[in-house]
Amino acid sequence: MAESDPYEVLGVKKDASDKEITRAYRRLAKRFHPDKNDDPAAEDRMKRINAAYEKIDSPEKRQKYDQESQMRNMFGGRGGNPFGGGNPFGGGNPFGGGGGSMEDMLSGLFGGGGMRGQGGGMGGQGRRQQRAQQVQKGADLTAYLDLSISQAEEGGKRPFKIRRLEKDGMGGVSSTPKTLSVNIKSGIVHGTVMRLKKMGHEHPKGEAGDLNLTIRIDPGENRRWEGDSIVQLVEVNYSTLLLGGKVRITTPNGKSGNLNILANSRVGDRQRMKGKGYAGGDLDLEFIIAESSELSPEQISALKELQKVGL
Repeated sequence: MAESDPYEVLGVKKDASDKEITRAYRRLAKRFHPDKNDDPAAEDRMKRINAAYEKIDSPEKRQKYDQESQMRNMFGGRGGNPFGGGNPFGGGNPFGGGGGSMEDMLSGLFGGGGMRGQGGGMGGQGRRQQRAQQVQKGADLTAYLDLSISQAEEGGKRPFKIRRLEKDGMGGVSSTPKTLSVNIKSGIVHGTVMRLKKMGHEHPKGEAGDLNLTIRIDPGENRRWEGDSIVQLVEVNYSTLLLGGKVRITTPNGKSGNLNILANSRVGDRQRMKGKGYAGGDLDLEFIIAESSELSPEQISALKELQKVGL
């Protein structure tokens, strides 16, 4: 049975911020928890939701899942080893005889340098000269930096954490946690990828790869990104949708005000507010029905009267 994609189960995009994922989980848990949902299928759905969230409920777990998922997609494997066997080089011992030199093996592992077999009919000396001319390079590293809207609009120097392979002083490499910082341009675009030269994995016999840092801007509660614009959900009472009225909203920049709802509006309708989104962009307001945890006797009575007249 194929492994469920936690992002699909939780209903979020793969570039969602960590806070967006947590909010999505809480919404689903509130909806499908067996204590609040009598549907027989709710318990099984809640188990799937919990299992999905457990895979990506922290930056460390999420990074591990994303890297393993990327490797599976690259090599078409289903298990933990993307190469489909115990040895990515096809032999019993990847560093034993008959499998090429240590330099060849490391070149395959760390993504750079000359590969054994290049040069065709050249002799051993020719291959050694070719290797000497080519710089071996560590693999590139992918990392993410989550920012709030205010942080992204403000810009400035921001710290982030990574774990990369670094030379251990004994001819090898070891996994090392690092805290780095990067200068963020004010109003940076959500999803921007910053390439930091030689900040990726180090090669034991060469130079480091690059670090690709993706900027994820958290749009906030009840908001999501659509391209470069933010869509904000606005809860509206059913009567206000039908008859029109006003609802109170707070825009991404923290300003509050009343929004006019036209009569005969529908769930899913949108209003656009020019210049009220992120960094002076537009903000799309999408209507949803306001949920009520418990109806008052007066509301129940009014709904029964509406039911009598066909509403």
